[in-house]
Order: sequence, then C-alpha cells, then structure tokens
Amino acid sequence: MTSFDEITALVKSRSGLTLGADKTYLLETRLAPIARRLGVSDFHALAPRLRHDRALQDEVVEALTTNETLFFRDSRPFDHVRDVAIPRLLAGRPAGASLRVWSAAAATGQEAYSLAMLFSEMGPKLGACMVQILGTDIARIPLARAREGLYSQFEVQRGLPARMLVKYFRKEDEGWRLIKPIRDMVEFREWNLLSDASTLGRFDIIFCRNVLIYFDPPTKARVLEMLASRLGPGGLLFLGAAESVTGLTSAVRPVAGEHFVFEVPAAAVRTPLKDAAPSVRTPLRASLG
Repeated sequence: MTSFDEITALVKSRSGLTLGADKTYLLETRLAPIARRLGVSDFHALAPRLRHDRALQDEVVEALTTNETLFFRDSRPFDHVRDVAIPRLLAGRPAGASLRVWSAAAATGQEAYSLAMLFSEMGPKLGACMVQILGTDIARIPLARAREGLYSQFEVQRGLPARMLVKYFRKEDEGWRLIKPIRDMVEFREWNLLSDASTLGRFDIIFCRNVLIYFDPPTKARVLEMLASRLGPGGLLFLGAAESVTGLTSAVRPVAGEHFVFEVPAAAVRTPLKDAAPSVRTPLRASLG
C-alpha cells in the first residue's frame, strides 16, 4: 500500500471522506505544516508515523476535512425553515413545546448561529416555543472557534446582512463577536457522522448540507439512514442544493416541490422513543425580546 493509499484509507475509515487519486495536491498542501513540525519532508514520510500515533491520526484527519462555511449560505433553506417548516412543526403543539435543531458538520459555526439568529428574528411567531440547537463536527479546532463566536471582518461579510451584524455582533479588537444570548442558543459538540447517533436524541430540523458530496455511495446511504433515524415526527432534513437521495435510500424522500428538503415517508414514521437528548448549556426562548 502506498503512503497516499494509507493516509486516504485512514481518513475514510475515520470520517467517511473519500479522496481520489486526483487529490494528491490536497495531501501535499494540507499536510505540509504537520510534516514540517515533525521534521519530515512530506506526507510520504509522515505516513509511517501515523500507524501507532492516535493523536497524529486525529490531526491528519482534521487537516484533510473541509471546513468551508459562511453565514446564511444559500438563503433558500433558511427561508423554508422560517416560512414553511416552523409553522408546520408548531401546528398543534402545546405552548412552550421545544424545537430541537441539529447543524451537522457545523465547522466554525456560521450555519448554527445563522439558525439562532433566524429564530430570534421570528420573535412572536414562535410564541413560547423553546429552541435548542446542536452543532457537531469531527474537527476540534473549528469547533473551538465556533464556541468562541468570534469572526473576522471577512467572515462577517460573507452572507451576513449588515442589519444582523449591527444587531447581533459586538466589535472587538480581534473581530466581531456574537452576543451572548445568541451564543447560548447553540451547543457545540465534537461528533463523527459515522458514530452511533442514538445518544443525540431526536430532532425537528436537521441541516447536513454540502457534506454527502465528499462520501462514496455506501457511506452516503449509511449517513442518510442515520439522519432519518434522528428525525422526530414531522421532522425535516435539509441537504445541499447539489445533493440527492436518489438510488441511495428510501428512508427519506423529497418534500413535494422542493429538491433540498426531505422527510421520512409516512409509512415509516416511528413512534417516539426515549432516546437520550444532548445537554444544552442554557435553553433559551428564541426571541431576545
């Protein structure tokens, strides 16, 4: 097995990410800093060290995963949540019921915080509803940044309306920090999409966008079926605009008229289970008042 094959096999087994032979440049560029720190020439020399060093394996997998994200990336899913999903989910629920939202592969947190700001903007439309948002990712360094809620000038200019920057951020020397009520609406947790998801509980809304494109078909099917198992009654799954479930699974199907929103077929809807729910630091009402 070549060093390239050895490293890409490790990455796939740990994260599901499939790297083809055309991705040699990716290993060269992203692993170069690690190689330099260890005093070796390149990723080929790095490979033997990975075999018995779990911490180094974690570092390599994290370096090769994609953490590209921005605020309100592709506005259509957020519009759908506000205008369609939330009214549908809240219909018939008792006052004060909770909504659980999962931002999978959250990276540095912009998607999860975009949802938090969206719910805050909805204000009275949510009534007394309590919103809990969980953001997960396999990569520790981006998650640490997400918990800080601190973003550069460049990052807040990508997708974030100026009005929301003024309302929800405060300027600091290092950049722009989200206000605490918004940060407290989100819990971030290190978690692998290939792991057992039963401890996460059930969700009303799951965002897992622009993730499946990096997986091979069997891994896509496995992840989709896991996500479907985490949807509560009436729950919705949001995928990226270029992602599809066709030929992969029947566990979810497109919502009529939408190509990026999916639901569990009625015949497959499960009765609620007593799954464990993630602890949330401070469950807050979505409205800031």
